[in-house]
Amino acid sequence: MNLWLKERTEGLIITPMNEERTRDLPDSRSFEERVFARFDSIDARFDGMDARFDGLDLRVQALEAKALDTKPIWERALVEILEVKKGVDDINRKLDVLNHDVLQVRADQRLVHKRMDAVESGLQ
Repeated sequence: MNLWLKERTEGLIITPMNEERTRDLPDSRSFEERVFARFDSIDARFDGMDARFDGLDLRVQALEAKALDTKPIWERALVEILEVKKGVDDINRKLDVLNHDVLQVRADQRLVHKRMDAVESGLQ
């Protein structure tokens, strides 16, 4: 007698199985033929997936090659950007010096004006 487990809220209960044969499937092929046909179907699906992955791999390789083609352009652009930054830093340093010199000249000019005002007021 075949036994099988049935789950209930109280736990598992062992009940006897029916001895009646499973009804025959409408397919006239043998069990082995049906299993091998199923394996062939699975193989065909895997072949399709392999083809799709190969296509995807080719697309990724093309994108990577394109990225490598643009790499020298970006490297040159980076060098030029760094040169411009260095030039801007030089200009900023020179503007600071010029600003300092202009302020010094204006301060000296004020001193001269004060002295001239003093001299002119003494002459009157």
